[in-house]
Amino acid sequence: MNYKGVFDRLKRFDAYPKTLEDFRIKTLGGATVTLISAALMLILFISELNYYLTHEVQPELFVDTSRGQKLRINVDIVFPNMACAFLSLDAMDVSGESQIDIDLNLYKKRLDLQGNPINEEPEKQTLEDSKKETAVLALDSGRCESCYGAETDELKCCNSCDDVREAYRKKGWALQDPDSIEQCKREGWSEKLETQKNEGCQLDGYLEVNKVAGNFHIAPGKSFQQKHVHVHDMQSFAGQKFNVTHRINHLSFGTDYPGMVNPLDTLYQVADTPIVHYLNVELSKALCPLDNFFQ
Repeated sequence: MNYKGVFDRLKRFDAYPKTLEDFRIKTLGGATVTLISAALMLILFISELNYYLTHEVQPELFVDTSRGQKLRINVDIVFPNMACAFLSLDAMDVSGESQIDIDLNLYKKRLDLQGNPINEEPEKQTLEDSKKETAVLALDSGRCESCYGAETDELKCCNSCDDVREAYRKKGWALQDPDSIEQCKREGWSEKLETQKNEGCQLDGYLEVNKVAGNFHIAPGKSFQQKHVHVHDMQSFAGQKFNVTHRINHLSFGTDYPGMVNPLDTLYQVADTPIVHYLNVELSKALCPLDNFFQ
């Protein structure tokens, strides 16, 4: 079979035969029409391609009949002048559920006063630090240390400063003098607070709450419930003033989707005076303009 002859015939095939070269006249107007037509075709092609690749969002309002489901709240908030050791995040709702000092899926990043992350690599130890570490390692793993009067049937031993603070929180007591607690003194809790005093903090992550009206807030001090009243323990920070100036990098409810607008993103709030107040977000108000998506 002569493939060359077949290819030659295909080359000569033209479904739209052209006029002879002798009858063609090249003009400026014809060239202008050709260029304008090519530009229009290119613009139409790009616009149609962009329309094809763009997600179309159709808002829909409906009644949420689900029960027991959780709403995810994504947060990324920076406190330039508030140390991570001072901050706690709590959430409460009208169903009576309270989440105190949330740390699950929420990460705290230490920042310097210029907003740069602090290097978390171990620092060079002094002789005193080595002695403290040796003392902690030498403790009996089966020990049962005192909770200083806050023991319960569920929690009878407090082997760390956090255990004592948690026991006090459940009792609704304030931890007035951490240095009087052997566990806190041994772990250098007061020294840790003093070290982080001139630092900032970035809270990044998410929390899950019930799909009912409620609020979550970020405030300094260990929080606890006392006679159905939400209290923040500020005794260990006595005499200190707090600057709660903050920048909200991101705050959204539910799962992000293309084209979603979060009204509080990039909000920068400056505290006029260094007093103790907290960032509070009411879920009922925050959800109202977004019900068509989150319910």
